[in-house]
Amino acid sequence: MTRFPTWAVHGDGRSVRPGDVVHPAERLSWPRTVGVGVQHVVAMFGATFTVPLITGFPPATTLFFSGLGTLLFLLITGNRLPSYLGSSFAFIAPVLAAKTDGGIGAALGGIVVAGAALALVGVVVQWAGARWIDALMPPVVTGAIVALIGLNLAPVAWDGGGAGTGVKAQPLIAVVTLLAILVTTVVFRGFLARLSILLGVVVGWALAALTGQLDQQAVTGLRQAAWVGLPEFHTPSFSLRAVVLVIPVILVLIAENAGHVKAVAAMTGRNLDRHMGRAFLGDGLATVLAGSGGGSGTTTYAENIGVMAATRVYSTAAYWVAGGTAILLGLCPKFGALILTVPAGVLGGATTALYGLIAILGARIWIENRVDFHDPVNLFTAAVAVIVGAANYTLTAGDLSFNGIALGTAAALVIYHGMRLIAHLRGTTPHPHPAPDPRS
Repeated sequence: MTRFPTWAVHGDGRSVRPGDVVHPAERLSWPRTVGVGVQHVVAMFGATFTVPLITGFPPATTLFFSGLGTLLFLLITGNRLPSYLGSSFAFIAPVLAAKTDGGIGAALGGIVVAGAALALVGVVVQWAGARWIDALMPPVVTGAIVALIGLNLAPVAWDGGGAGTGVKAQPLIAVVTLLAILVTTVVFRGFLARLSILLGVVVGWALAALTGQLDQQAVTGLRQAAWVGLPEFHTPSFSLRAVVLVIPVILVLIAENAGHVKAVAAMTGRNLDRHMGRAFLGDGLATVLAGSGGGSGTTTYAENIGVMAATRVYSTAAYWVAGGTAILLGLCPKFGALILTVPAGVLGGATTALYGLIAILGARIWIENRVDFHDPVNLFTAAVAVIVGAANYTLTAGDLSFNGIALGTAAALVIYHGMRLIAHLRGTTPHPHPAPDPRS
């Protein structure tokens, strides 16, 4: 039986000496721990709320389940992996497609199945080790999948994927929002710079309010919303079509969770590979929980790694505070109604930056892992997968439909492993290309 965790006080509980870090099993004084925990909520806030706003899910419900999922993750990982579970952007495109066919219930059903599949992967990894994950999804494949997701979402930023929203609906507000994000990123230092998305959204919202471009129905809903109450829950329904659309997302979740574990290990100087399976299991079950009640699918958040890097506090106690705070905010309908007043143009400006960052993150994976694009196998793996995702290739087979993310993901895996196998059998595997001499 899991008992409630305890933490040793780090040093005097007031400060972190140069070169030291506060490890997951440690904490600062409780007032300071609460402060760090609230920072984690602020850091994840902008991205976590953007996903339900785009997909049409209840924002307060998503926040509630993100907090609940974070606490579940901490319990499953034995309080050893500091992480906040926020809304995953990888779910946006398949969820929108699933909603078009079967409404929010079908989309939630797809999320539940994807979470269950990730949890199953976690069980396998915990039993067999994590080496096979690296073999199945080398950096060239992982980078291609992440990049194609960002490019696949580009039409959503422009016009809501055909819904007439986004930048196209309110171009001036969208441009001001985007400019505010860019300017605040370089004007401020440290933690405030990491809140550039949130600050940009606030600037865009203020402009829309001053120019009378807020949705009056949403404003009326804000006035009428109660301060305390339960979130808006929804139940999932299950269809094979929705499941097929959403299930490829687990490949991205695997990559994100593995990257998070590696990042925390590097920053704390501890090998955490033995907890990789528990991380997959925790995120998978948190996603199942969210999908069962109307929340967005979850993933470990890079935004919160930034907070840990800035504070050098990796205490899981801070994440218990963050998860509890998110649950309390989710129980405030007034807060959720405020989020629903964010205009389409503001979302368009913010998602222009966010989706671009996702695409560039794929390229960053290639660069940091020194993927050799002189190798034609790597070159064709990335080239074909990215185009399939960006153009949103669609394949219909009876009642099933496979979109660009699913097909692009499949293309990356099949091309890489297929070409590698043929090259090995034929003896045409290229030799690694030597890295350029930095002095030349």
